[in-house]
Amino acid sequence: MSHHYSGPRLDFPHGDPRLDLTDVYAFPKPGDVGKSILVMNVHPSFGLDPPKPTTAIPFAADASYELRIDTNGDNVADITYRMVFSPFASGAQTACLHLIRGAQADGDGDVLIENAPVSLDRNATVTEGGGHRCFAGWRSDPYFFDPLGALNEFRFGKDFFADKDVCSIVLEVPNSVLGPGKVGLWARTLTLANGRWVQVDRGARASQSVFLTGDDREHYLAVEPANDADFIATFAHSLEHTGGYPHEDAQRVAGDLLPDIQTFDPTQAACYPHNGRTLTDDVMDVFLPILTNNKVMTDGLGPHDDLLADFPYLGPPHVAFSARPAS
Repeated sequence: MSHHYSGPRLDFPHGDPRLDLTDVYAFPKPGDVGKSILVMNVHPSFGLDPPKPTTAIPFAADASYELRIDTNGDNVADITYRMVFSPFASGAQTACLHLIRGAQADGDGDVLIENAPVSLDRNATVTEGGGHRCFAGWRSDPYFFDPLGALNEFRFGKDFFADKDVCSIVLEVPNSVLGPGKVGLWARTLTLANGRWVQVDRGARASQSVFLTGDDREHYLAVEPANDADFIATFAHSLEHTGGYPHEDAQRVAGDLLPDIQTFDPTQAACYPHNGRTLTDDVMDVFLPILTNNKVMTDGLGPHDDLLADFPYLGPPHVAFSARPAS
């Protein structure tokens, strides 16, 4: 997915940018056929409604950040990587990574890494445990698009995200955990409400939850992909409006876009939308022709040039932690 703003308007879930899921990436680890890289980006550094920087505190302590993996094609998670964070205190925050399997995919599972330092500035702190590597912290946002141009009748210009940052969770995972062949991947954020976990954002494919969910956005973000057939009519209505699709064609295209799951076979090269997603895949040049029924084919923008060759692959943040708003 790529959207950066998930609320009923161009705002954040529950008004908290730290709960906002922006993008999901999955690709084989370069130079190692036995491992894969999974990336979950959250918390854009700058909002659109209102247009101002977001908080310096990277992750919410009362939240759960999860990568969900379906291994048998039923659109239900069989494996979950869950990251939870300590409260931000004395200028620091730490993370705990859980691996949850099978019927216990909503439980606590096994702790792989504890007390992993969250990176705040340019230096990327990487932690290892249980055969996994983990990074969490501020990074340069690899997403490239002009959302203001999209709102201006698809008249695109400057890449809004070229100088923006995002909070990343990057995992290096053994392919043996994923199992043989193709899996389905998505991410979600949850927050505690009255003592129970409530899902507030989720997705995998680029921009669908912003452009196609209409008035059903909050409901859509709160459910699992196994329920996505319920939103075919909603997506179709949006496609009829934005792309001028005939009704039956809109229904067909909507059905192709759901469930909102990214397929990934770690034995094959990654290329969105067919297999995972790399940090340089031009997802909007895939989505815009779908959204507009081929009336708009491209935004004319390309990948960022600050990516790293090694883990965690995303470039260092543009803004120093000390220069970010405290709240």
